[in-house]
Amino acid sequence: MITFILMVNKQGQTRLSTYYKWISMEERVALESEIIRKCLSRSELQCSFLEYRGYKVVYRRYASLFFIVGSTDGAVNELGMLEFIHNLVETMDRWAGSICELDIMYQMEKVHFIVDEMVMDGYIMETNKSNILKPIDLIEKESKKDQSLFV
Repeated sequence: MITFILMVNKQGQTRLSTYYKWISMEERVALESEIIRKCLSRSELQCSFLEYRGYKVVYRRYASLFFIVGSTDGAVNELGMLEFIHNLVETMDRWAGSICELDIMYQMEKVHFIVDEMVMDGYIMETNKSNILKPIDLIEKESKKDQSLFV
C-alpha cells in the first residue's frame, strides 16, 4: 500500500504531495523535509530505494523533478513502485507533452486528477494511460464547447 506520493524539484521544494494514510501536519512537514533531504543528497550511482523511519521509499529523478513514493507495507515490491513512477511520468508526458515543474504548478488540479485516477486509497487501480487520460480529455472538450458559446 502506498502511504504518500511526493513530487519535488531539485531545490527540495515540494510541488505535489498526496497522502493515503492520516499523518499529522507537523509530522508530514518533518517527514517530507527529511526524506527529500535524503533523496537529494544521494548520488546517481546509488540505488533508488531507501528505508527511513519505517517507510520504504522509492524515488526516481526525471529532468528537474524527483518523484518519491513511500510505503509502510513490508510486502511492497520496490521494482513495482519504480515501474509505477515511470508509468505516472509517461502518463503525464502524454497529457502535457513533456512534463515539467511548471505543468505541475499551474495545472495542479489535473495532476491531482491523474494521480487520483491511478491510485485509490493507497492502492494502484489503473495503469492504462488511455483510460487515465480519457476523463481529462472529455473535460477539456466540454470546456472548449462552453468557451465557444460565449464568444
